[in-house]
Amino acid sequence: MPYVEASIFIQGTPEETYLLAKDMEKFPDYMQDVEKVSVIQKEGNRTVTEWVTQVEGTPIIWTEEDLFDDNALKITYRLIEGDLDKFEGEWVFEAKDGGTQVRLGVEYDFGIPSLTELIGPTIEIKVRENSEMMLRGMKERIEGGHKN
Repeated sequence: MPYVEASIFIQGTPEETYLLAKDMEKFPDYMQDVEKVSVIQKEGNRTVTEWVTQVEGTPIIWTEEDLFDDNALKITYRLIEGDLDKFEGEWVFEAKDGGTQVRLGVEYDFGIPSLTELIGPTIEIKVRENSEMMLRGMKERIEGGHKN
């Protein structure tokens, strides 16, 4: 399965950055390609969220399970249903040089081998660009001083 990892340094505490990432319903406020995130179910450290994003003008819609580890400052997620066969990964928030190194990893599979063979490199570029866009949005939100 293809795997993409993106990371960014954010001038903010790991706790502040992690809390921003946990508030997924606000992602559309500062992440350009994310149109909507809705919490469908919430219990303890687990949520089920529905996502609507745009990739090159094409809507991608899915439902995922998100697990929050407040002690380790880590979020893991996995696809429940949607436009992909597999979409899972993690967000990790680590203290570094007075700020936070955020790492976002995603493993994905579109479930159509011929499509993956044909446009796999393009898909990987788009997944990477989308991951980097999300991280830049978080960085701008925290470093720009916006309050949640």
